[in-house]
Amino acid sequence: MDALKLISNSSMKSEVPVLSIGDTVRVHVKIKEGDKSRIQIFEGTVIAKKHGGINETFTVRRVAHGCGIERVFPLHSPVVEKVEVVRSGRVRRAKLYYLRNRVGKAAKVKEAIK
Repeated sequence: MDALKLISNSSMKSEVPVLSIGDTVRVHVKIKEGDKSRIQIFEGTVIAKKHGGINETFTVRRVAHGCGIERVFPLHSPVVEKVEVVRSGRVRRAKLYYLRNRVGKAAKVKEAIK
């Protein structure tokens, strides 16, 4: 078990973004199209974080053209170029799945005052 911990600790990214539930983030994702690659930005609210360690994932939700879109990103993936925290949110839940049923201003998360 110690060998697995050493491998996972050595292969983790050195600069892991500190993000929490309710934060509005901008995720820069590498997209490969044929032989070309580009960076696509996905901006939304973090509604869930799962697992931990090397296989940690976070779910980002946004509403585009009236349709809700959710993407799950592995935190330590080489596909995720960088994660910027646009604004931090103040929430009292670990998972914000209730935002799926809300529309408009009701789906907003209050901003944390720091």
